[in-house]
Amino acid sequence: MGRPVASKMTKTLTLFNQTFILHPSGAMFWEEEDLLVISDVHLGKVSHFRKFGSAVPQKAIAGNFKKMDEVIGFFDPSKIAFLGDLFHSSLNKEWLLFEQWMETVSAEVILVEGNHDIISPLKYEALGIFITSEMVIKNFLFTHHPEEREGFFNFSGHIHPGVKINGHGRQQLKLSCFFKSKDQLILPAFGEFTGKHILIPQGDDEVYVVTKEEVIYLND
Repeated sequence: MGRPVASKMTKTLTLFNQTFILHPSGAMFWEEEDLLVISDVHLGKVSHFRKFGSAVPQKAIAGNFKKMDEVIGFFDPSKIAFLGDLFHSSLNKEWLLFEQWMETVSAEVILVEGNHDIISPLKYEALGIFITSEMVIKNFLFTHHPEEREGFFNFSGHIHPGVKINGHGRQQLKLSCFFKSKDQLILPAFGEFTGKHILIPQGDDEVYVVTKEEVIYLND
């Protein structure tokens, strides 16, 4: 399998001599491990909201699966790790779509459990998905909630990080981002209709904003 290369649409980080590529979808690819990392897809959320009367468009359901297909096609990973909140709620009709989608995935799939992952682990295991509370590889700790642990760089999700950017006049944009501090990188929420928690960079924090076309280092 050939290694993908960074493109104009991505940004590359080097941590402990390892290469991590940030993608506009909000996913991250660890090149040396051939591992694609995705956080907070919240499958089932659209159906959950529609069930209770929210005017969320039906086509948004397909949007999450299309987005996953596109980023998997871009990197062609041998392993995929979801950093929690893969499914938003209890079982609904989107689970059937997820089962069908899993039949198209040849990569090994790992789920680091999040607070929304309330579906029985047996359902995931029946699809060949390995479930764990955390994942440790080399100097890196993968969790759902941000965590500090001495000697490790932490990758996490949960927060749905975003930042405010001032435009022309009084225009202000709220954009999702990868939010990096000294020993941690919080991934943006991958899923549709997941919202954003606005963070304010401090000190040496680094912000990588995601748009539909590219990842932008905010300090550029």
